[in-house]
Amino acid sequence: MTNKTIKAVFMGTPDFAVPCLKALTEMERVDVVGVVTQPDRPRGRGHKLTPSPVKSFAVERGIDVYQPERVKTDEFVTTLKKIAPDIIVVVAFGQILSKALLDVPRLGCVNVHASLLPSYRGAAPMQWCIINGETKTGVTTMMMDVGLDTGDMLERDEIEITPDMTLEELHDALSKMGARLLVSTVNALIDGTAKREKQDDTGVKENARYSPMLTSETGHIDWTKSAKSIHDLVRALDSWPGAYSSMDGKKYKIWRTKVSVVASDGASVAGEIVAVGKDGIDVATGDGVITITEIQAPGKKRMSAADYLRGHAITVGSKFE
Repeated sequence: MTNKTIKAVFMGTPDFAVPCLKALTEMERVDVVGVVTQPDRPRGRGHKLTPSPVKSFAVERGIDVYQPERVKTDEFVTTLKKIAPDIIVVVAFGQILSKALLDVPRLGCVNVHASLLPSYRGAAPMQWCIINGETKTGVTTMMMDVGLDTGDMLERDEIEITPDMTLEELHDALSKMGARLLVSTVNALIDGTAKREKQDDTGVKENARYSPMLTSETGHIDWTKSAKSIHDLVRALDSWPGAYSSMDGKKYKIWRTKVSVVASDGASVAGEIVAVGKDGIDVATGDGVITITEIQAPGKKRMSAADYLRGHAITVGSKFE
């Protein structure tokens, strides 16, 4: 190492974190000496143990990988002290860090969070931003403390959430933005020019929404809500768990929708199919009509609603529950 190089440990797990790790490894002033990620988990129909995307990247680059079940243990904190990183970078890691761990690096622990803090602290900020109909979000880098996404903010950048933007599209945009912001933040910390800003918790409960972990139940469609609200739910959950509803005892995944320009006739009840055709399946909601353009029937692949209708009869008057 040269005198200009600092030692870094990276903590992250999913695809979202990979661009940040890649950017960190490409910094001339940073030596990534270790990667900490979640243990391999069984995935797919065969339940084969599969490494996280971050681990796969680290192995390709020849970086030492650590996969503790819990990073809070004295044993792992001791391991980190022996590595002696100058900085720890955390991106979508999936575990809470203890104060003992946070105190290890001399430059502190830096987190890349996919929201404009203090809004949308928590595990699923991108999804909840879309579900709640936000029109902008972004990335914030911050110094970590023992709270949940409550540390001092360092840098941030914003992006527009367009009306039909899906989670996958937002995810890809923010992961690239996070990588750029991380490089700028780390350089500022090395140079001693980083500016810390405390998060304003004034009225935080009213103004800063929390973003809890998603469950399969999050995707259940409430047809009494507005067409726009349902459309926001569908596009927010297009990776997992997917929005869904049942008809005649069968569970359908709803993957793509659009808010219809057709007004409800007022006589239809929420969840009732009011039209079918080449554009999709029109469903009445609590406010307006929504068009299902991509659907997945039980045991089938996802497909356009038009293709599904060619081989399956869904009649006007049928009702989603």
